[in-house]
This record gives sequence, structure tokens and C-alpha cells, in this order.
Amino acid sequence: MRGWWQDLTDLVLPGECGGCGVPRTVLCARCRAVLGGSAVRRVRPVPEPPGLPVVHAAARYADEVRATLLAHKERGALALAGPLGVALAEAVQAGLRDARAPTRADGARPWGGRAPVLLVPVPSGRRAVRARGHDPARRIALAAAGELRRRGLPARVAGVLRQRRAVADQSGLNSRQRLDNLAGALAVAPGGARLLSGGPVVLVDDVMTTGASLAEAARAVRAVSGGRRTAFGVTGPIPNASWAPAVYAGETWESREEQNVGSTRERTGRRPARQVNAGAGHVGGVVEVVCAAVVAATPDSFEINRN
Repeated sequence: MRGWWQDLTDLVLPGECGGCGVPRTVLCARCRAVLGGSAVRRVRPVPEPPGLPVVHAAARYADEVRATLLAHKERGALALAGPLGVALAEAVQAGLRDARAPTRADGARPWGGRAPVLLVPVPSGRRAVRARGHDPARRIALAAAGELRRRGLPARVAGVLRQRRAVADQSGLNSRQRLDNLAGALAVAPGGARLLSGGPVVLVDDVMTTGASLAEAARAVRAVSGGRRTAFGVTGPIPNASWAPAVYAGETWESREEQNVGSTRERTGRRPARQVNAGAGHVGGVVEVVCAAVVAATPDSFEINRN
């Protein structure tokens, strides 16, 4: 109810630009240009965490872009999910183009058929979701999936990742401490592995700083695969996996699925790791972690483009 009311308020009574504070607009034209005006780039943090997939970002995490993301995440400016989703869609498409370039010169998707691209958001912790009233990365992912479909690319959000244990606040931690903090923290909730084998997987998040969250998400997703080599690289197996039935096409479908998996998610969070893994198993096909995409990344991570 809180999210629904905030959405309605933002649409009817926009307060100020999320990027610069100009009144009576959700995001002004200048800030929209900053968010989506530059070409998407491949980004790589230094040091690069083990297992991090190729990551593309739409913008640098600074100034207006940083303010916009924080307004959406921390201040409940939910209408910003639309323009942020458009930026994320650009990053997803750039990642897909780079992933398929070595295998298909005609631009066709190497995974074939009309299997949708599965956007897998890095989840926020339950405590953070309760405090904010929403999961920022998932909300932006839903907007991005809608934008991709409007562009003719089948896409769905697969909200299959769950936190298996509580993690410390990442702010103030260095890259090594963040890796240690997140190691083994994510898993695919029960029932979701078959969904992940239904199309190419793109991990998505709002911001990448050290890359630790995306690397842990990649580990958890790859863990449900058999470890075969594909056109997109090697998939799994890596220890500590469990699974989630949550493929979302929009807010209504998302809400219904969340109700269906809620009790499973809570149960998974309280069970010992060995019990969770014992019930998980592996997917019959191959989970293709094609790449990762974020709205923004730290300016230093763009230095890869100078080489």
C-alpha cells in the first residue's frame, strides 16, 4: 500500500527533480540528458573481484546521477524508476551486443528462438526493503524490462535471488571487506533454477562500486548450472545454491509472485545452509550468465576504456 500511494503521489504531485532539485518535475531535461546522454561503457572495478561477469554501465556515479539514484533508493522518489529503467535498458542492450558479437555477425541472438532475456536483480536485504518500502534494483529492473519489450526485445525480470543470511552495512567497507561480507550471502530460492535455464541471464543492479555484490550474485546463479561451456563462457558449478519462482513482467505479476514465494523465502532464511543446499539440486540445462548491467558505476571503473 505504501508503494502504491507513493507512486500515485509522485505522478500527481511531482515535488522536485531527483538530480538537481528543480521544482515541479520528477527529472528535468538536463538531468535526463546526463543520465542517458553519454554512450554506455564497459566498466571494471580495481581490484576486480573473482567471478565478476562483464559489466556495462549507462553513466558515472557522480553529481546528478548519484543524486537521482539516491532519491529513488533512499527518499522514495519511485517515479524515477522510469528514467532509471531506460538507462539500465541501454546498458543491458550494450552487454548483449558485446556478448553475441564473437559468435554471430548477423546480429541474431546466439541463444536462438524467442527465449526472453532474464534480468536478475541483486536483491536488497529484507530489513532494507522494510525501511525503504521497496526494493530499488528490482523496481528499476521492471522498468528496464518494459523498455526492452517496447524496443522489440523479449525480456522478463527473474527475481530469484535471496539473502541467505544477514550482512553488515557495506558503507565504509573496502573492496576486500565487502567480498568477505557478501561471500555465500546470496542463493537462488527454491523453485527458480528452471526459470533461469529459460533464457540468457543478465545480472542487474542500480550501482556498482567494488563489484562485490554482482560477483556474489553471479556465483549464486552459476551454482545451479552444470558447469558446461557456452558461447557466453563457463557456467557453475560453485557451492552454496538454492532457488526462486519469481519471473516478473510487471508490478501486478510481481506482487502476486511475491505472495506465492514469501513463506519459502522466510523459511529459507532460517534454515541451516546444509539443509537449503540439500534441497536445491541442479538445473537440467545450462544457466547462461551473459553479462551484468548497472545504471551507474564509480568513475574510476570507467578507466578500462582508456586501454
